[in-house]
Amino acid sequence: MTERPLVLPPWSTFVLNNLSEQIRECLRHAEDCARNAAAQTDPQLKKDFFDMERRWLFLARSYELTERVTDFAAENKRQTKRHCPTKPEC
Repeated sequence: MTERPLVLPPWSTFVLNNLSEQIRECLRHAEDCARNAAAQTDPQLKKDFFDMERRWLFLARSYELTERVTDFAAENKRQTKRHCPTKPEC
């Protein structure tokens, strides 16, 4: 198996300083896994570390999606209250 550099997925183009601690931690773990994979000579261990890297990146993406949906819902609720402050059905 050939070594490959850690490449963050396209969805991770947001500024790292704005990431939640959960996402940041997942990305740290993914980076560690990629580094460990690159250091392995055993093909199975290399594959296992790359698989773990992929799973950490997937978890980071899941957290990011959850945050986006939560932010969207909160903004939608705020906008609705602003446009319909006295109508309970809004």
